Amino acid sequence: MKSLTYDTFNTPLGNFSVALDAAGTLIATTFGDQTALRRRIAADGVMRRDAQAAAPVRAQILEYFAGERRIFALPVAPFGTLFQNRVWSALADIPFGETRSYSEIAAVLGRPGAARAVGRANATNPRCLIVPCHRVIGADGSLTGFAFGEKIKRQLLDLERTALNAATARNRGSRPSETRR
Repeated sequence: MKSLTYDTFNTPLGNFSVALDAAGTLIATTFGDQTALRRRIAADGVMRRDAQAAAPVRAQILEYFAGERRIFALPVAPFGTLFQNRVWSALADIPFGETRSYSEIAAVLGRPGAARAVGRANATNPRCLIVPCHRVIGADGSLTGFAFGEKIKRQLLDLERTALNAATARNRGSRPSETRR
């Protein structure tokens, strides 16, 4: 890869790093520092820290952690094989606060026997959180297969459910009360 810019910043779940290309397009994200980011995308070129260039990405990620953002609106660079990209596109379609199994994703792709291949593509997703690989679970409901561990996966899913519950409670509270006659 050519020269990339990156930033590492703190989130409620620890350090989070992002990498962007020269045009400011998101290449990768990861929990961890620059070293973890390099491993995630096999970057061996120059990576220059630039918090200003990464500010739009950082802002959206922090909005997500604050429960204020459900969908990311960021330009992302193409990456991966055709099949991986199809899987990652299917992941992006999983609604905030919901989960799907590997076999459900495989069925959506018209490849019902490809749950393991979906799992491999899910594991190589270079843009965690932005492409919500944490929303994919085992057919039995288990929290399997997340590159950053079950604890972080559970925390992300809990964060999303809490944000949905809070939004539902706010919506109920903002409805005009009915009066009986």
